[in-house]
Amino acid sequence: MPAGFSFPVGDTWSVGFPAPGSVGAVTQFAGTQTFAATGQDGNPPGTLESYTIGANGVMTGAFSNGLSKAFGQVALATFSNPGGLSDQGNLMYSLTPNSGQAQIGTPGTGGRGTLLGGALESSNVDLASQLTDLIVAQEAYQANTKVVATTSQVLQSLVNMP
Repeated sequence: MPAGFSFPVGDTWSVGFPAPGSVGAVTQFAGTQTFAATGQDGNPPGTLESYTIGANGVMTGAFSNGLSKAFGQVALATFSNPGGLSDQGNLMYSLTPNSGQAQIGTPGTGGRGTLLGGALESSNVDLASQLTDLIVAQEAYQANTKVVATTSQVLQSLVNMP
């Protein structure tokens, strides 16, 4: 075992030795050591290759040794007055006395929504209607500009009348 190695907290190890003098017993007489691991009930080492997030927020990793294991869960928060949150920019908010305390829990419980892992949120703007509205607004602005310019010329003509 390498120096400085420590077992993860919560690991349980069970070591059974055959009775002294029986076949396979561990000996320590001035000879070759007979202690050897003959089997394990664990899995070969693996590295995280990908992960998914379920609707309930559970993050499941796929490892290089072929195993999948849940390794965390996303929590969501609700507020009694979400409109009272302070906008910090970049879609980040902080709580204020007006928003109330965060009620944190798992997705899908207590009025919290569920998650859709691996998906991109689409825009909630109808681009075609927004461009049409922009063109209408631009034409209205140009028409108003012409009205103001014409009114200015008429007033200037009236002022210059003898």
